[in-house]
Amino acid sequence: MKKTFLTLLFTLATIMFCFSQKIETEKVFGGYKYSLNGSQMTMKDLVKTMKSNSQAFNLIKKAQSNNIISSILGYAGGGLIGFPIGSAISGGDANWTLAGIGAGLVAIGIPISSNVNKKTKQAIDLYNSSLSSTSFNEDIREFKVIANGNGIGFLMSF
Repeated sequence: MKKTFLTLLFTLATIMFCFSQKIETEKVFGGYKYSLNGSQMTMKDLVKTMKSNSQAFNLIKKAQSNNIISSILGYAGGGLIGFPIGSAISGGDANWTLAGIGAGLVAIGIPISSNVNKKTKQAIDLYNSSLSSTSFNEDIREFKVIANGNGIGFLMSF
C-alpha cells in the first residue's frame, strides 16, 4: 500500500511539472533573449524544442533561415562600413563607396531581422499556447492529501 501511494504521488507530481515548461521572452538591447527554465536558448535550441508542434516548428524554421540571411548581411555591411572608417582614422585613403554599399546591406538586413523577431515571437506564442491546452495542471484548482478514519487519499477539486 505504501509503495502504491508513493508511486502514485510521484507520478502525479511528475505529470504536473512536466507540462509547465514555457519558453520565456525578454526584450534586451539589440533584440530578444529566450529562456526555458532559466537557461538561455539559441535559435538552434528553439528549433529543437518546437519539433513537437508542427505549426510552431514551421514558423521557427522560417525565422531561422531569415536570421542567417540577416546576420550575413549585417556582418558584411558592418565590415564594409568599418574598413573605410579605419582607413580614414589611420590617415589612409578611404573608399567611401564601400561604406555606402555596407550601409545599403545593413539597411536591407534591418527589416529582415525585424521579421525574424516577429516570426520567432509568433512561434513561441503558438508553442506556449499548445502547452497550456495539453496541460491539465492549470485546470486543477485544489490538490490535497487527506487522511481520515477510512485511510489516506487524494482530493483534486476542479
